[in-house]
Amino acid sequence: MSNDRFINALLRKPVDATPVWMMRQAGRYLPEYRATREKAGDFLTLCKTPELACEVTLQPLERYELDAAILFSDILTIPDAMGLGLSVNEGVGPRFERTIRTEKDVENLSVPDPEDDLGYVMDAVRLIRKELDGSVPLIGFSGSPWTLATYMIEGGSSKDFRQIKTMMYQAPELLHKLLSTITESVISYLNAQIAAGVQTVMVFDTWGGVLTTNDYEAFSLQYMRKIIKALNTGSGDDRIPAILFTKGGGLWLEQIADTGCDGIGLDWSIEIGDAKARVGDRVTLQGNMDPAMLRAPDDRIRQEVKHIIDSFGEGSGHVFNLGHGITPDIDPEKVKVYVDAVHEFSQS
Repeated sequence: MSNDRFINALLRKPVDATPVWMMRQAGRYLPEYRATREKAGDFLTLCKTPELACEVTLQPLERYELDAAILFSDILTIPDAMGLGLSVNEGVGPRFERTIRTEKDVENLSVPDPEDDLGYVMDAVRLIRKELDGSVPLIGFSGSPWTLATYMIEGGSSKDFRQIKTMMYQAPELLHKLLSTITESVISYLNAQIAAGVQTVMVFDTWGGVLTTNDYEAFSLQYMRKIIKALNTGSGDDRIPAILFTKGGGLWLEQIADTGCDGIGLDWSIEIGDAKARVGDRVTLQGNMDPAMLRAPDDRIRQEVKHIIDSFGEGSGHVFNLGHGITPDIDPEKVKVYVDAVHEFSQS
């Protein structure tokens, strides 16, 4: 691979500069993405057409000196493949026609076949790897079981998580049964992505931070631990690194590090130097600039990048990223300032 900074940082090997990529780096802030989405007609068609998914995956790499590509897809592909009837509308967000609320609903779910029910994802992975031609590594991903369950039970996005928390406290055995099925599905899905060619996998636990410490361990972290243990990542220097990201998970860094993951994604609510002091060199830390900082003047963006790099300090084991996904309103020129500043201030 001509640029292996990202993989080396995840394996805590020396790097010549801190690698950088962004969550949602292929997305609506780019005019070329919006043009491709218009060509597709809607978001799900864009996800399910490998040639178009490949096109938008590569778009940010043509603009910026990014150190990794991330597969263009969505975390809700698994519940969609389970037959819940996903729709994604501008301004409304994801919605499912059918929700999971009863024992019968859970029993009727089956683990999707990744090469059949989710074959479009694997086709996209293979096509992207071919087009990247070894330039940078490709990241594959999935939502966490807890996060996927929130959408499946609530029927879409939620502010208070009323339905899933009601199930969690009134019928915990039923929720564990659902989470076990989703976990099996995530393991199968990520292993298929690895077989198709992704070089890193990431689990997005977007809603883990809404849980108490005890419930986070019981209903989220224990299932992510099972996923990490079951991945076909190989061993040694050639292994496929795995990253866990719990938004709002700064309380639980030590427990997340204990799962055996290679990297922990950090949101912006924690100082990266403090996180490093807590987990040492057991894991790489990924993050963690506030995405809203990209609305700031160029000098302020550069100042924040330098602060985060200085806070992390010496040594490998840092992948620079935002603390969550880039938002659609960001000027693409601000991203160039951010990416270039990471390499400038971190060069060894």
